[in-house]
Amino acid sequence: MRKILLVALVFSSQIWAQNNVAACKIISKINALIQKEHVQPKPVDDSLSVFVFDNLINDLDPARNLFFKSEYDSLAKNYRLKIDDLLQNEDCQFISTIENIYKKGLLRNKILLEKLATDSIDFSFRDTIRMYKKAFPVYMTESNFEKIWRKKIRFDVLTEVAGSSKNLDSIQTHFKSLSDYYKEIGIQNEMCKINNQLKRKSTIAEKVYSFFCTYFDPHTNYFSVDSKSNFVSSLSKERLSLGFLVTLNEKNQIIIDEIDPNGPAFKNGKLKKGDQILSISNEKETLKVTCASLEEIGELIISDVNKIITLGIKRKGEKSFSVTLEKEVIKDEQNTVFSYVVEDKNKIGYIKIPSFYSNFESNDKTGCADDVGTEIVKLQNDNIDGLVIDLMDNGGGSMEEAIKLAGLFVHHGPISIVVDNTKKQQVIQDPYRGYLYKGPVIILVNGNSASASEFFAAILQDYNRAMVIGSSTLGKATMQTILPLESAEENFVKVTINKFYRITGKSHQSIGVIPDVQVPIIYESIVQKEKDYPTAFKNDVLPTSITFKPYVKNKLINQLAKNSQKRVFSSSYFKSIIGMNKKIDELVKNPRTIIPMQIDTVFEEQKAVTSLWESISSFKDESINLNVKNSSFNESLLEVYPSERTIKETQIKALKNNHYLNEAIKIINDYFVLK
Repeated sequence: MRKILLVALVFSSQIWAQNNVAACKIISKINALIQKEHVQPKPVDDSLSVFVFDNLINDLDPARNLFFKSEYDSLAKNYRLKIDDLLQNEDCQFISTIENIYKKGLLRNKILLEKLATDSIDFSFRDTIRMYKKAFPVYMTESNFEKIWRKKIRFDVLTEVAGSSKNLDSIQTHFKSLSDYYKEIGIQNEMCKINNQLKRKSTIAEKVYSFFCTYFDPHTNYFSVDSKSNFVSSLSKERLSLGFLVTLNEKNQIIIDEIDPNGPAFKNGKLKKGDQILSISNEKETLKVTCASLEEIGELIISDVNKIITLGIKRKGEKSFSVTLEKEVIKDEQNTVFSYVVEDKNKIGYIKIPSFYSNFESNDKTGCADDVGTEIVKLQNDNIDGLVIDLMDNGGGSMEEAIKLAGLFVHHGPISIVVDNTKKQQVIQDPYRGYLYKGPVIILVNGNSASASEFFAAILQDYNRAMVIGSSTLGKATMQTILPLESAEENFVKVTINKFYRITGKSHQSIGVIPDVQVPIIYESIVQKEKDYPTAFKNDVLPTSITFKPYVKNKLINQLAKNSQKRVFSSSYFKSIIGMNKKIDELVKNPRTIIPMQIDTVFEEQKAVTSLWESISSFKDESINLNVKNSSFNESLLEVYPSERTIKETQIKALKNNHYLNEAIKIINDYFVLK
């Protein structure tokens, strides 16, 4: 027995040693690539070490119920300030050391949960739980280990019981049966999560690669082959898909929300809107939804590698069943430009750009800019007087597409300044002489408008070619490219290679594009912005002497903005948005840090939160009933492709009461009065 154990240990240590050597080689190649290509590389020093270590611990133990304080203190003493030195000495033993302690913690938690499953939990004594907003110190010891987990299970059960009914008296009457049920389910889910983590192949090395990259800036990232493929396909309007969209309900269950009539789910015929997904399988593994993270579930569904997926489905009133689907390449309606005409005092065109997609695998013209150009031509055939371009929630994409798109609206001249790691300034010129559309333009943005969206909006704003309305954008003024590691086909780095500046020399980095008209948008104050990332570049200004000619005078822009702002301030709809945002801020930014653990207190906490989210979800746009319709050309296309009419009708219904579009139309109407 001892011989077998010794052989196993020697074999195991050899595997660890091989893995550690391989990990160090990958990190060395990542660093060499970043130091060579990154626009603003930093030295590998103690600062990097602290960043990688702290982020790794926060990622592995976010709730602080895995590592003992003694384990953390030992790891911190040995590695928190020394990872940089170890990497430079090609010593990655720390990865396997952390992984061993991590798995030890998982097994320890598993054993305790097995014990708690058979123990009763006393809900009668008075106790409190402290809630933390950010990562907090590791404080768990062997002596308080069980106490911390009992408190967690108790609070989780109280939370589930409190959410099971809106009637506190009923909850209290059936508390024993409810608490027993949710305790069993809760512990089963915790056990399932632990078992999944124990079965998964080592991911700590990849986490180290990722945190090493994001130390340089938030958008420099490590990619495996699979994650690189997923990222590239996300920037395309066509991709492998199962043909349905999902949503999370109030119980965090994954529910099928929409089924694409052109996709494999619809053709299969077994799935219905409202079905609950219980499990997801590829040919190698099965994930139970109740005990897998959303990240794991997303990876399994989205990955282009997993072409055949089997879903475990639950439908109300029926037995659970499974459905096997094979992904197909279909048009991504959520990622494709579309347009409509709005009849008002003037005829206004509306174009929604969900992302700056591009077909990276083909030379044919299937990118965002060409699609926008096509829609503009359709709208001009209907003699539009103005154009609204909607970039709300557009997270960016291909900078090449953004440059091409700007060229459709700017006659000629400089549109941006780009700087690389040599600090040399290169002026980007409009790629086309002339423009496709000459009329007035309004651009809609919000805090989720990022990268290529900001780049495009800033160009048209600087030229007074368009007015920008909405809320300040994300604040990302950098460009990335995906590069393979030297002599490697399985590892890539998306590295930041350029910083962009406006033709004025200013930058929207970290501050975002500031709209000409600030309009309240729900959730705007809690949207994470570029400035919230600790390694984001600071805002700076370039000295420049670039000259350019604005399309209209500042005086006209200022007057249009002044008129618009008056309307926004007096609007009951936008006042309601402001009021709702204040409630959200109070809940999210100033949560109670200490909560008594009694059912009546937890019930009231849940009731307040539920009430707020119900008021948000039930909040309806005031009816303005804009006259939105298809362009003549698109209407004729629906005769040929009738299956798309449902999608069009849904989009039109949403636009009819879109107050941001309504305000944009009013600005264009003002333009024709004031010009």
